[in-house]
Amino acid sequence: MMHSISTLPTHNMAMDIIFLRNLRIETIIGIFEWERTVKQAIFFDIEMATDIKKAASSDHIDDTLDYKAISKAIIDFVEHSEFQLVETLAEKVAELILTDFNVPWLRLRLNKKGAIRHADDVGILIERGIKS
Repeated sequence: MMHSISTLPTHNMAMDIIFLRNLRIETIIGIFEWERTVKQAIFFDIEMATDIKKAASSDHIDDTLDYKAISKAIIDFVEHSEFQLVETLAEKVAELILTDFNVPWLRLRLNKKGAIRHADDVGILIERGIKS
């Protein structure tokens, strides 16, 4: 069945993505006794939905997601955390971004490199919120 242009759904918000790649943060993470005494590097890749039209028009930082402010908030939170599971850390970082920066949707990949001897990477990938 063919749809005429007038019957196609319209969306008010553009679906643009601002991303952070390979954000490296040292923290206490893990379930083993030795992991509770030494900081380990955790790597984040984060994609965040937004609409950049206003920022593109105004050319002003207040009209977009400030990725520097977001990365500073994540770094501060993660450096001071001491979770056992990467699942908990990923969920808490996602909540921080969604709540504090009014992001409607995000995809977050948390990588704990070297956690498994025969694998380069191990981690978790989550999506939270609603894509427009």
